[in-house]
Amino acid sequence: MNEAAAGSGLHHADLPGGRVEYRWAGPRLRDAALPVIVMLHEGLGCIALWKDFPDRMAAVTGLPVLVYSRVGYGGSAPCALPRPLTYMHEEGERELPALLKALGIGKHILLGHSDGASISLVYAGAAVRDGLLGLAVLAPHSFCEEVSVTSIAAADRAYATGDLHGRLEKYHGANTDCAFRGWCDAWLDPAFMQWSIEGYVDRITAPVLVIQGEGDEYGTAAQVDSIARRVKGPVETLLLPGCGHSPQRDQPEATLKALAGFAAKVQA
Repeated sequence: MNEAAAGSGLHHADLPGGRVEYRWAGPRLRDAALPVIVMLHEGLGCIALWKDFPDRMAAVTGLPVLVYSRVGYGGSAPCALPRPLTYMHEEGERELPALLKALGIGKHILLGHSDGASISLVYAGAAVRDGLLGLAVLAPHSFCEEVSVTSIAAADRAYATGDLHGRLEKYHGANTDCAFRGWCDAWLDPAFMQWSIEGYVDRITAPVLVIQGEGDEYGTAAQVDSIARRVKGPVETLLLPGCGHSPQRDQPEATLKALAGFAAKVQA
């Protein structure tokens, strides 16, 4: 059993792509007036890899937090390989709305990291989303950059010859190849250099908070600038010094403070 599956309070929901695991942190949905923070993990993430961040989010905001492992990750159903280059489009247009519907979630705030941030942007720009109060995106990508491909190629080498496979297997178990190859092989496909979700970003009217580390090894400040320029609704940006691709890990206090302020603002 992997570490995600061994965690307490796990539940499951059946989505179009397969069964996913999820858990709650903080207050439950006993008050329909209370919005839910929905957390979407990165390309190699899952519930367990968020560590205690969902619980800390619930504590600083006073809101219920929903965190789940997408299909192919953690203890969720395996995915088919190779993933299509449009896998983030499909997650934002189909899987995330299905999850919210299955769990009866009304008002919500999205919190996505990396791939999860891009999925959040697709979701918000694909259609009018009843109940969406805002989205906070950590280290998002709205187009592919050479620096992303270079860093992912380095991860591919570490997976083949280093200890990355073993470190991921602790969290993904039988889904380890789904998690890594589904993400890595899509990004390293030469056609992925043309990947973009900027058309979705152009249609976003909900408030957006963009947080990125100044030392992000997977993307540059051009990602922040593009999103800030394209979103139709209110946008806040935060570039964190001494921070790489994971603000929630590298600068947790500054990240939590910004997220708590944003959550309070979009509820006002």
